[in-house]
Amino acid sequence: MGLIAVRLDPDTEAHLADIQAHEKTDRSELIRRLINERWLSLQAGQTLVEKMGGHPKHLLEGADPNLSERPNRKSAIARYLLEQDAKPNLSECPNHKQAIAVQAVLEEAEHKSDCESTP
Repeated sequence: MGLIAVRLDPDTEAHLADIQAHEKTDRSELIRRLINERWLSLQAGQTLVEKMGGHPKHLLEGADPNLSERPNRKSAIARYLLEQDAKPNLSECPNHKQAIAVQAVLEEAEHKSDCESTP
């Protein structure tokens, strides 16, 4: 950890003392928090994907080119979840209610997609 010397004018020094008294903390902790808050505010402009380093390279491989449309995305996700959760007998499956919910989402997405494509 580095040591940084900062020259402050009298007004800024007084402001720092006021903030320090209000926050009931020492100067080092206060400055660390202020720097961290400022850094976080700079990060706020980034999307979650940007903060995580971008999209995984394999994410969109072989994907339907129409995934920018919400009903298509919902349908694709529902199909994927159903494929992952496929069981020979759903009534004996402990995830039966989840499978029904996913099936309902799939049907709703397909219905919306059909309605939007019909003039």
